[in-house]
Amino acid sequence: MESKKEMTLEEFKEWLIQFDDDGDKRISRDELRDALQTLGEWFTSWKSKQGLESADFNCNGVIDENELNYLVVFAKQTLDFNIVMYD
Repeated sequence: MESKKEMTLEEFKEWLIQFDDDGDKRISRDELRDALQTLGEWFTSWKSKQGLESADFNCNGVIDENELNYLVVFAKQTLDFNIVMYD
């Protein structure tokens, strides 16, 4: 099965920041849910909860720049993203 979306890490960040409704440069569960909905994902409330839990290491309820790599891992494993990282 092919990946839904192939992009670089920078493209992933740019795509995700589109859903930062309050402009705080952090992604909340609701913002992540909105992003997943644009991909046609099913169970977006559950997946956004799982994504937040897997990436929010400081438990403040949002994913910030320092936690983004954990969200990348979640996106690769759970959402069938192919995020390529170039040196």
